[in-house]
Amino acid sequence: MIKTIAVTGGTGFVGARLVELALLHKYQIRALTRRDQPPRAGVIWVRGSLDNPASLLELATGADAVIHVAGVISAPDRAGFEAGNATGTLNMVEAAKAAGVRRFVHVSSLAAREPNLSNYGWSKARGETIVKASGLDWTIVRPPAVYGPGDRETLELFKMARRGVVPLPPRGRLSLVEVGDLCAMILATLPYEDCVAQVYEPDDGTAGGWDHRHFARMLGEAFGGKARPLPVPGALMHVYSLAERLIRRGSAKLTADRVRYMLHPDWVVTAAARPPIQLWRPRVRTPQGLKATADWYRAKGWIR
Repeated sequence: MIKTIAVTGGTGFVGARLVELALLHKYQIRALTRRDQPPRAGVIWVRGSLDNPASLLELATGADAVIHVAGVISAPDRAGFEAGNATGTLNMVEAAKAAGVRRFVHVSSLAAREPNLSNYGWSKARGETIVKASGLDWTIVRPPAVYGPGDRETLELFKMARRGVVPLPPRGRLSLVEVGDLCAMILATLPYEDCVAQVYEPDDGTAGGWDHRHFARMLGEAFGGKARPLPVPGALMHVYSLAERLIRRGSAKLTADRVRYMLHPDWVVTAAARPPIQLWRPRVRTPQGLKATADWYRAKGWIR
């Protein structure tokens, strides 16, 4: 029986929501953190990082399962992605094995389906390969685009929608999942043997995902108005990427790697890889979820 979970990435967007939901389900949590955290009932904070194997062994010791959420979504080069998403995963796998923890849930990305498209996708695919070869009782979860209260990655899109325009790649479709729904799905996989050695791609249940233009309109409607999709040609996105690298250098977010990822026209989950409905089904419809997120941003003063 699983009572104690070791969580990496517990202070990030997805991980923090996962910790909250796990506590509601009466799990005890051991959570990795780089910085001191305020005491919290039910949570033992373990100071460390993915490149510190000793701290990962301390994290896993006494746990019944590991949920590996932490990773790198932005890096200046392949080596940076490899360190965060491949080597870091290997270190966590080895720590789990050394601590005698069999159950391992790995939060990957839909990008792992396209390892030749970007360094990010390559590194996430490498992480999956490591988990599959671990000999542990693993489950891999590949989220599509994740949104929800507290997310800073999609904040700029919401800000633009508030102004009435949403810049997006000129064509393509994507799947979406609300962060609370995603975390509920991750936790649902923990106790079930049928989930072992499975790769799941959860989403909001929308067959075929969302066209970019429809997504832009929904963002506008989340603020009670209209937002016009602004198709940005790939060549122009690469120019923006170059300019940002020149200005921000190593801290640039719109890297050439990310542009290649964004320009891919199909980030829709594979229907056959959706979690079985007897395990989990999404509860948050995307239009309502986007509105709740927009309301949260405004209530917190993140968007005026």
